[in-house]
Amino acid sequence: MKRILGLAVATLLAGAVAANAADYPSRDITDVVVWSAGGGTDICNRIVAAEMQEFLPVRINVINKPGGVAGSIGMSYVYSQPADGYTMVGLSESVVTASVQGGWDQKMDVWYPFIIAGSPDVISVTAGAPYKTLQDLIEAAKADPGSIKASAGGAGSIHHLNLLALMAGTDAKLNFIPYPGSAPAQTAAMTGEVSVVVTSLAEQQQLIKGGKLRALAMLVPNSFNIEGVGEIPSAFTTYSELSKHLPISQAIGMGIRADSPDGVKQVLTDAFKKALETDAVKKWADENFYVISGKTGAEASAEFARLESLFAWTLYDLGAAKIDPAELGIPKP
Repeated sequence: MKRILGLAVATLLAGAVAANAADYPSRDITDVVVWSAGGGTDICNRIVAAEMQEFLPVRINVINKPGGVAGSIGMSYVYSQPADGYTMVGLSESVVTASVQGGWDQKMDVWYPFIIAGSPDVISVTAGAPYKTLQDLIEAAKADPGSIKASAGGAGSIHHLNLLALMAGTDAKLNFIPYPGSAPAQTAAMTGEVSVVVTSLAEQQQLIKGGKLRALAMLVPNSFNIEGVGEIPSAFTTYSELSKHLPISQAIGMGIRADSPDGVKQVLTDAFKKALETDAVKKWADENFYVISGKTGAEASAEFARLESLFAWTLYDLGAAKIDPAELGIPKP
């Protein structure tokens, strides 16, 4: 009797979810960004959410829940909410290391992601720092290992991973100081709490243009030119060993629980793709050094699975992971 009653309740609940999915969305959606306000993930989500809601009958309200390990607080919160599409997660490739760093016990396959775009990382220093070139910085770090403080967003973020790769490729040791996102990490560099910062060019460009940070090098094979500033050289030009560890690319986006109804996924996918085609998003991407992706569903999931494998095993090989990726079922890249 209890079994029959249980099946009946489950059937009713499934029917209710299906009915709700058919009416989706009937109320405002909340997009919970796992990093702090003002960072790349936050800005990307706000820009795209604003355009998405033009193709939906409701608003998308963006809030921030930073903290934990690699965005684990925000992800844990969203994962605890119903799989109904009314609570989205604003994430980036940096969250894929949360599990190997002990932040939470889930892999990236619990999300149905939508990838917006990505921007290459740049290493910069406080405007008044004595380092004029990347070589100046590396030589100073080698002369006094661990004495130079560096910020790179949160522990396990792509920026932190790029900093670790830079140190591995140059044999220099910097003192990593974690912050809950790119914006506070950059502020720390501007105020002199740290001397070095690694975040994306999109996030730093205005600070570089305004003379608040001095860009030393791009952490990708090619250089970039900023109007009014000039060319930012590639770190690979001076340190060829970096090719063993870099480049590592961004994948900023949003997502919902993977077990959300198919109808919900389709509604959000349609709005997302239409948003990326708007002039507002295209202009923003072009002006801010972002390369639009637009991957959704299985294609986006495959991208995050690839990044999870790459990031988790890179951290493990660099001695910065608390948990063996193999124990979590994360395959080697």
